[in-house]
Amino acid sequence: MASRVKIATFNINGVNTRLPALLEWLRREQPDVACLQELKAPEDAFPADAIAEAGYGAIWHGQKSWNGVAILARDAEPVEIGRGLPGDPDDLQSRYIEAAVGGIVVVCLYLPNGNPQPGPKFDYKLAWMDRLHQRAQQWFDSGQPVVMAGDYNVVPTDEDIYNPKSWRKDALLQPESRERYQRLLDQGWTDAVRHVFGEERVYTFWDYFRQHWERDAGLRIDHLLLNAELLPRLRSAGVDRWVRGQAKPSDHAPTWIELAPPKATRPTAKSAKSTKQTAKKTTKKAAKKTGAKKAATKTPAKRTRRAAQ
Repeated sequence: MASRVKIATFNINGVNTRLPALLEWLRREQPDVACLQELKAPEDAFPADAIAEAGYGAIWHGQKSWNGVAILARDAEPVEIGRGLPGDPDDLQSRYIEAAVGGIVVVCLYLPNGNPQPGPKFDYKLAWMDRLHQRAQQWFDSGQPVVMAGDYNVVPTDEDIYNPKSWRKDALLQPESRERYQRLLDQGWTDAVRHVFGEERVYTFWDYFRQHWERDAGLRIDHLLLNAELLPRLRSAGVDRWVRGQAKPSDHAPTWIELAPPKATRPTAKSAKSTKQTAKKTTKKAAKKTGAKKAATKTPAKRTRRAAQ
């Protein structure tokens, strides 16, 4: 990896449909790690060869037509830790994958949308978030540097949306969704983009309808959460808005952070294996503890800020 480590999250909204846009973004921005959501492709249809030709190793958890997550690593191979959010063996949706990359545990997630609410889809969203709390606590306590990146489908506050009035009934803004997101922060996780941008408005998603992009009527629903071990390395964050302004884009823009290099020497394959083993031990300990319970042209192409030192 480079002297600084750039980790991005991007809801691609169809990895094969938008493969040219994905490859152009990778070529132009060169993130060291890219977490992708909403692949909308089964396992055997993931464009691994094209991504490899672009210089990225990848692991993915696919699903036909819906969902799907992947972790890409530049000039490296992610070491898979696990796939599927623990806690419900009957949940077959492809929304969660973990890997070790360059000495960092990378969690890529695609949290359920939850609409319409109330109803079973919203109930599933809340139950999924409850399970995420359990896994997040395990990672927070692991002693490993961890980032949980993805499309959380939660607008944390009214400052994270252009105008909340027309979205009050949406699952993304419901008190139950926001309370569960806050519970992650209460565990000690830091919302890296909000930490860097402070009170400044920044968006990562613009709906396809009613000219949301042209009016910069956006939402911030793509988040990168850092644990206490990783937070001191945070140097900057931003949104690659130019991607949303391209032809036939995803309705999300890539959102990223930059980290200072670790003080120790570059991790080896052996240390990555050690990280994976630590993860398994963490999971086993938790299982014992819990038992069997279940762009508009006038807007900038980028939004970037440096973290306060």
